[in-house]
Amino acid sequence: MDSVKILNAVKEARNSAKPRNFTQSVDLIINLKELDLSRPENRMKQQIVLPSGLGKEINIAVIAKGDLAAQAESMGLTVIRQEELEELGKNKKQAKKLANANQFFIAQADMMPIVGKSLGAVLGPRGKMPQPVPANANLKPLVERFGKTISINTRDKAFFQVYVGKESMSDEELAANIEAVLNTVARKYEKGLYHVKNAFTKLTMGASAPIEK
Repeated sequence: MDSVKILNAVKEARNSAKPRNFTQSVDLIINLKELDLSRPENRMKQQIVLPSGLGKEINIAVIAKGDLAAQAESMGLTVIRQEELEELGKNKKQAKKLANANQFFIAQADMMPIVGKSLGAVLGPRGKMPQPVPANANLKPLVERFGKTISINTRDKAFFQVYVGKESMSDEELAANIEAVLNTVARKYEKGLYHVKNAFTKLTMGASAPIEK
């Protein structure tokens, strides 16, 4: 889709939304066509790094011990040590609370077997299984990437709605993020954007603005 048309849709969505006493999110809605979503290869399940970022802070939990745990703590991240991990495996309510409070998880590679046993049943269905890293990893680049990342999972539905930014971001920044998502869809399918029936963008409390093809 043309960059100018995406930008026009962002402007229309912003202009049609009434001012609110909170900063609204901006979403992208895409309806797909002529795809058999009962076939796993036709489903979209992936992460996309948005070029303009998210416009908001996200929560990241690190499952680690020793130096890696200390590094995570120094960065202000939520740290889950081995004893806490084992306790979470016995308390499904707390495990679910943790899963819902954090967008991404990172785990020390040698702790992944315990992660699978203790939290796999909670994190797996949510698409939040941790990114494994070695004990001597530098967490900064990974945390920075996660800070710009969204996840798409269509499952067996021929549409998805995904966050692409905040209304506090510029029109150009939001348009760049939307274009990144559309480019990912285009790369996913052999016929590219042919499989996009239509696409819209909207603010949380605003009307949908169509993106012209």
